Amino acid sequence: MSLKRRRTHAPKPALDDDVICEHCSSGDSPAELLLCDKCDRGYHLFCLRPILPSVPKGSWLCPSCSHSDTKKPKSFPLVQTKIIDFFRIKRSSEETLTSIQDVRKKRKRGSSVALLKKKKRKLLPFVPTEDPKRRLEQMASLATALMATKAVFSNELTYIPGMAPRSANCPALESGGMQVLSKEDTDTLNLCRTMMKRGECPPLMVVFDPLEGFTVEADRFIRDLTIITEYVGDVDFLKNRENDDGDSMMTLLSASNPSQTLVICPDKRSNIARFINGINNHTPGVTEWGKSPNTN
Repeated sequence: MSLKRRRTHAPKPALDDDVICEHCSSGDSPAELLLCDKCDRGYHLFCLRPILPSVPKGSWLCPSCSHSDTKKPKSFPLVQTKIIDFFRIKRSSEETLTSIQDVRKKRKRGSSVALLKKKKRKLLPFVPTEDPKRRLEQMASLATALMATKAVFSNELTYIPGMAPRSANCPALESGGMQVLSKEDTDTLNLCRTMMKRGECPPLMVVFDPLEGFTVEADRFIRDLTIITEYVGDVDFLKNRENDDGDSMMTLLSASNPSQTLVICPDKRSNIARFINGINNHTPGVTEWGKSPNTN
């Protein structure tokens, strides 16, 4: 299921009537306008990238001011053994190409009976870069970003003592019901997970910009509905994070009872999803978002 970040209600700050957001040039939603403590320019919580879930405690600097003195982070060594250890890669295999072909064959065989039915779009597995050297460069770029943000690589949801327990992530609590993946889409998701464990990553590069920080670019065109990553991190109750300064939280479970709503916090354990707002797909008007299934 594809999840979107949800914004919490922020306390209304004292603003002048002529304050507008530097991003959208609008003064609407004043309760969600932040003023930079250095330059006094305004920004909506939802116009920032990444989106801020709530008004930060204490002082806050806009992207331009906070990155004005930021230096380019030290690059992760382009050494295969170090990259393997960092990502805990188990093994590399040529079986992945066969697996992708098997998934496509199954879909072709099933498509012949769907002529009279409404066409249902299915999720696609990412296709790893074939060049081993370029693949190492892609993984090194992610390792650089994770180390610079003091995060540990993880491709799974983590449940830490003192935060939300695993039992709290119950699909039955989802308001309106939980969307269930079809068997074919589940097989595709599992294939992507297997490729990641083998060190066969999606064709993405994490790049650093002095003003925007870390962002993600596609190394080549990525088709719509392609699974590129899952949003991962520590799972906690939203009620515990209402005043958190974290800028990359995402809703995992939106419960009818607000006290049971869960969020993913990727500040300590995360993968490339933390740095994705939208991917530069090298095609005007085309943006590929990370799919984020709710998994236990």
